[in-house]
Amino acid sequence: MADAAATIPTPEPDAPTAAPVADLPSGEPIPSSTPPSKTPKRQPLSLGTLLAALPSNVDSFLTRLDKCLSTPTGIDTVMLLLCYTSKLGSSVLSSLSQSALRRSAREWIALVASLPRGTTVVFSSPAAAAAAAGNNRAATLALVLSKRLASLSSLLSEARMILRLWALLGMYFWARRLVRQTFCSSATTTEKKEDAAASPTKLEMGVEWVRLALCVVFQGLENGAYLSSRGVLGWTPAQQGLAYRWSARLWAGYVGIELGRIAAERFGPAGAGSKSFAARSPQEKSEWTKKAVRQLAWAPLTLHWGSEKGLVSEATVGLLASIPGIIQMRDLWASTA
Repeated sequence: MADAAATIPTPEPDAPTAAPVADLPSGEPIPSSTPPSKTPKRQPLSLGTLLAALPSNVDSFLTRLDKCLSTPTGIDTVMLLLCYTSKLGSSVLSSLSQSALRRSAREWIALVASLPRGTTVVFSSPAAAAAAAGNNRAATLALVLSKRLASLSSLLSEARMILRLWALLGMYFWARRLVRQTFCSSATTTEKKEDAAASPTKLEMGVEWVRLALCVVFQGLENGAYLSSRGVLGWTPAQQGLAYRWSARLWAGYVGIELGRIAAERFGPAGAGSKSFAARSPQEKSEWTKKAVRQLAWAPLTLHWGSEKGLVSEATVGLLASIPGIIQMRDLWASTA
C-alpha cells in the first residue's frame, strides 16, 4: 500500500501459508557551463586526489542516508528496497548455482557411464581431487551467498512487520478525519460554499470509507497472525495462515481501488476543482506514473500471497516488489538533497 505511506506503513505480506518473515541513490547531473565542443579535455585525476576527495564523498553519502533513516517511513522504505533486492539476488544466485551443480553432476555421470564396466574411478593425487572440486567452487560459493541473502531478506521482512504493528494507530486518525468530513455541518457562508464545491463527493467519501475498512481489517489480521506466531496471541498455525491469506486478499481489494482511482485520473473527465490530465504539469504527470507503476507491481503479488499455493516464483516476487522499493527510495533520497 505504498501510496498510503503518509497515513499508514506500506503493507506487504509474504508467503500465504506462513508468517512473511522468509518476505531505493540518484543524484542530479551537473550541467556543463560551456558547450561540449569548447570543453577542454579533462586530465585523469591521480590516485592521491581521488583518495583525498573520498572522505567528503563518504561523509555526504552517510549524511543523506542518516536523513533517510530519521523517520519511520524512511526506515521502512530503505528496508523495503533491501528486503526485496536481497530476495531477488538470492533467487537468481540459487537458480544459477543449482543449475551449474546439476550440469556438473550430469557431466560426471556421463563420463562414468562411458567407461568400461568394472572400471574404478580414483583421483591419482590430492591435487587432482582439488582440481575436480574447483570446478564447482564458484557454484558452491554462490549457493552460500544465496542462503545469506535469503536470511537477510527474511530478517528485514520481519522487522517491517514489527514496524507495521503500530499502523492501526495511524488508521484511527484517518477514520477521525473521515468522520469530520462526512458529518460536518453544511456550509452556509460564501467561502464555505466555495470550499464545499471542491470537497469530496458522496461517491469519493464512500470509496474512502471502503479503503479504510479494507486497511483496518487487513492490518488487524496481519497483526493477529504475527503476534500469534510469536506466542503473544493464541491463534493456531492454521488460523495464522488463513489470516495471512485473507489480509493479502483485502490488500488486493485496496490495490484494485487504487488502480481504479489512478485510471480515473488519467482517462476520466475533469471535475470540479480538478483539471484534465493533459493540462497537468510534467511533475504531476510523473507522480501519476509512479503511482500507477507501484500499484501495478503490487497487484500480482497481492494475488500471489492471497492464494493457497502461490502464483509466481520467488525471483518474480523479488523483481516485482523491488520496483516500488526503487521508486520510493529515489523519492526519499531526492528529498534529502
